[in-house]
Amino acid sequence: MSIQTILGAGGIIGMETAKALTGYTSSIRLVSRNPKKVNDTDELIVADLTNQDEVMQAVEGSEVVYLTAGLPYSYKVWSSNWPVIMRNVIEACKKHKARLVFFDNVYLYDSLYMDNMTERTPLHPVSKKGQIREMIANMLMTEVERGSLTAVIARSADFYGPGIKQVSVLTETVFKRLAAGGTAFWPVSNRFLHSFTYTPDAGRALALLGNSPKAFNDVWHLPTAADPLTGKEWISEIAREMQVVPKSMTGSRFIFKAMGIFDPVMREMVEMLYQYERDYVFNSSKFEEYFNFRPTPYAKGIEEVVKQDYASIVGLVTVGT
Repeated sequence: MSIQTILGAGGIIGMETAKALTGYTSSIRLVSRNPKKVNDTDELIVADLTNQDEVMQAVEGSEVVYLTAGLPYSYKVWSSNWPVIMRNVIEACKKHKARLVFFDNVYLYDSLYMDNMTERTPLHPVSKKGQIREMIANMLMTEVERGSLTAVIARSADFYGPGIKQVSVLTETVFKRLAAGGTAFWPVSNRFLHSFTYTPDAGRALALLGNSPKAFNDVWHLPTAADPLTGKEWISEIAREMQVVPKSMTGSRFIFKAMGIFDPVMREMVEMLYQYERDYVFNSSKFEEYFNFRPTPYAKGIEEVVKQDYASIVGLVTVGT
């Protein structure tokens, strides 16, 4: 059976994709600096994606490659590493004739069109990180247009879901704070709508795209519930599920800049605050209609995150335990 390989398999998106791929193949290869099995039969390969030889070896024999890597949230790291990683992956997929699925975000979109982001939204990044995302997306699509690479770009909104360990705004500022009995923190203003992609949906959708040859050489938005909540509603719904008081505060740009003096993550977030100064609505109707896929409703997603990650912390008792 053909090998399907996940590059950058250690993050939550890679893990969810590995779970979903068992419906298509038993030959799953997980590649990262410190790979760990998700499924019992997974093949593990240690590799640095900035090392061309190691990427070549990791991709060899693969029919489909999923690039789901998440780098430290630093412009310096992104600017030095992302172009190298994308070049290495493209060259490896070309040499070994593997189809490529690239997990992307929305940083490259024009901020004036964020109230209804579709696959046709104009590209005009207003942040330095967004400029990096546009650069690497263009690297990939240039090869596709030349006919030298078969690939697909799969874009996600900000995401949430159980088991997230890396930087995630909703996890860090709302779920963790409320579970600890603290005050939720929402950037800039809590009155705007904000879409979030549920990570298990993203994993299932990536696996589906990778195993749908007719879907390649295109851009797809990963399935995301169509009725986003406002920041205030997100906090209220998460607090309700945790059965805690929905204490909250908002943070201005000035506060983020001040916190950034001591916290590098907050410092890096300042340029992305434009996403919280307007409605942020992610439209995945193209994917939903083509694949007849219904995204997980927000209420169900919140319920699963609390049940799997926080129930024991906030003192909830789940049925059957």
